[in-house]
Amino acid sequence: MDKLVIDGGTRLNGTVSASGSKNSALPLIAASLLPGEGTTTLNRIPDLKDTRTFLRLLDELGADAAYDGEKLTISSRCIRCIRAPYELVKKMRASIYVLGPLLARFGRAEVSLPGGCAFGPRPIDLHLMAMEKLGAEISIQNGYIEAKTQQGRLQGARIEFPISSVGATGNALMAAVTAQGHTTITNAAAEPEIVALCDFLAAMGARIEGTGTSTLEIDGVATLSAVEFTNIFDRIEAATLLAAGAITGGSVTVTGADEHHMQTVLRKFRQAGCSVTVSNQNITLESPDVLEPTDVIANPYPLFPTDMQAQWIALMTQANGISQIVDKVYHERFNHIPELVRLGARIEIDGNEAMVYGPQTLTGTTVMSTDLRASACLVLAGLVARGTTEVLRVYHLDRGYEKIEEKLRALGASITREQYQEFG
Repeated sequence: MDKLVIDGGTRLNGTVSASGSKNSALPLIAASLLPGEGTTTLNRIPDLKDTRTFLRLLDELGADAAYDGEKLTISSRCIRCIRAPYELVKKMRASIYVLGPLLARFGRAEVSLPGGCAFGPRPIDLHLMAMEKLGAEISIQNGYIEAKTQQGRLQGARIEFPISSVGATGNALMAAVTAQGHTTITNAAAEPEIVALCDFLAAMGARIEGTGTSTLEIDGVATLSAVEFTNIFDRIEAATLLAAGAITGGSVTVTGADEHHMQTVLRKFRQAGCSVTVSNQNITLESPDVLEPTDVIANPYPLFPTDMQAQWIALMTQANGISQIVDKVYHERFNHIPELVRLGARIEIDGNEAMVYGPQTLTGTTVMSTDLRASACLVLAGLVARGTTEVLRVYHLDRGYEKIEEKLRALGASITREQYQEFG
């Protein structure tokens, strides 16, 4: 297994580039399975563990894919298999994205119940409800979702989500674009990743109105055409890199980032006393002498993202005062806090609220990652901690951050990747 070893206390300064977004890349890849002719080309696809897992899933289904670490080409002409096996799906919750495209293409699908990050209940009920609304019959057999249509083609419908869900919105979109008739999706997610998926599907020939709003109107088409498309940047990675500059008292510029996708996070950085400037898709953060305590409430886009909650808690351990962080998306996403306390943080938890008391002097020790964003949180804490911090189980980190230690080293961090034996 790999771990990251960090010698903290160095101010980070310099420029790094933002990678393509993981959270948009995976549904884009899944959409290549939809009915259509030709070869899909996707640019700016990040080289991540999740990307490689999804490509293995495509291979299992029969697609022909070639990937060079940036550009991905996919031909789904030879797909015959409709079964997404447990061995791959258990590694990544986003594998559920193949459910809609396989149903749309073949009228049936078998997808293992998903795995992924280990925090709280993350049900797939909304995905299944959307497929049922579109005419699929759903059953759970031996750990697999078995879905089929009676008429061989999904039927347009009205889908009303009780809560906004990025994953369920994406799956419903991919299923609906070739369904017969008209589909309305209400309380749809409006995250940039969903906008990117809408733009990709529209380029393929889908008829979608309301992109970027909470109501999507789709008129189904019989088939789509393969196109070339460029993925958006990863707003969570960009914000994490800016936080690395802020927590160490440095100055960091992230290139290739769209400020419009990060307005709430950038506003919070400014409230914390940081200077943030934007020019030509370059975002520069200069940290203050003293960070100000800043409350955040994690909510669906365009509000503060739950995927930055853990990193913000790490940052607020260095602020001069008390900060309150509330997560209204995932109420149990606080597995990183006990590990931060091991480093010397003072944090109190009450339900889905955390009170962070700062500034606290963190001292390096060995900590363990429990999920993707918790890993990033612990790396940030290690960057400012005195002495050496070892972050174990960084395979979680590799799911969503492309070569993160290389980017941090480019900014001046003392961070290395080493192998270790976890047991025995």
